[in-house]
Amino acid sequence: MKELKNIDIAFLPMNLPYTMTPEMVAEAAKTFRPKILYPYHFGKTDTNEIIELLKNEKDIEVRIRKME
Repeated sequence: MKELKNIDIAFLPMNLPYTMTPEMVAEAAKTFRPKILYPYHFGKTDTNEIIELLKNEKDIEVRIRKME
């Protein structure tokens, strides 16, 4: 991920046991700094966690889609 540059939109999976934790998603996003981050596959994971973890990263906008 360190080689990724100029990413406009990133989709990162966030839900255990098969994907990343909110902390892992935040670290990945901080590594390649997408302009917009959409976490997905979050299931019952509290999406407020990723928002809180990235709240000081003003250049990364976290977008959460409402599931219906």
